[in-house]
Amino acid sequence: MKLQSLTKNYLFLRAYRSKITYVSPMLVTYIVPRKRGGICLGITTNKKLGCAVERNRARRIVRAAATELLKDSKDSFDLVVVCRHGILDKKSTDVRVVLKDHLTQAGYLKDDQQVG
Repeated sequence: MKLQSLTKNYLFLRAYRSKITYVSPMLVTYIVPRKRGGICLGITTNKKLGCAVERNRARRIVRAAATELLKDSKDSFDLVVVCRHGILDKKSTDVRVVLKDHLTQAGYLKDDQQVG
């Protein structure tokens, strides 16, 4: 299953107002349940994170981690990930562990689901 992209500003704003928020030094994750099927992923980076090369790398890392983690998920939700400064020297496997922890806390992944 390919993740759909969040592109509309109002969907990002709806996620930012969501009560389901998880914070780590690398990521801030917002989760909003959906009625229609599928998972939409939105990734935001701030100019404080670094130059365009670093921001794009952070987005690529998060996208790779989320795709690997959510490829077999049957749930429907919008996932907005805000990249923080701690992500700059990490790899997608490190981000996948943090993202798995956030989704497990939210109840969208089971504890026994494999990572890696």
